[in-house]
Amino acid sequence: MTSVAEPRGLTWRRTTVSDPLVRPMLAELGHEYSARYGKDAHGELARYPAEEFDPPHGTLLLLLEHGEPVAGGAFRRYDAHTAELKRIWTHSAHRRRGLGLLVVAELERAAGERGYRRVFLTTGPRQPEARGLYLAAGYTPLFDTAADPETIGPLPFEKLLPAPAGPGSTTESEG
Repeated sequence: MTSVAEPRGLTWRRTTVSDPLVRPMLAELGHEYSARYGKDAHGELARYPAEEFDPPHGTLLLLLEHGEPVAGGAFRRYDAHTAELKRIWTHSAHRRRGLGLLVVAELERAAGERGYRRVFLTTGPRQPEARGLYLAAGYTPLFDTAADPETIGPLPFEKLLPAPAGPGSTTESEG
């Protein structure tokens, strides 16, 4: 488990599903899924073994504020070149602060470091906030956005990650 400082007094924590700080994220996601879809969400939250979110193929991140989790998410290996985002979450008391965009961007950065060149994800048809988040983060919908989401089922999105900088390449900060 590692922590990295973030502007605005926020801290990133790379961790595992077994970390006690992950419990609020999973509990709130479970409640949210159950409220929106009318069924017990524990099966969905347990669909993937916890190890799939561990390095070297995955990562679970929490965004902490004063030591408390306020947002988080994870990715797992989808295929050799693709990371799949899962469990993107912002605590209900901390929504509308742009934390979801921070989580998605940090997961993309971490996936790129692991060599992934594409990010894939799905969100449920009754999660319009998530749909808006992924569109705002530059994801391409892989479905007809004019169709009723309930007729589609899980809504798939993708985003291509930039190629890593190679030897001899320059960045804007280099002069």
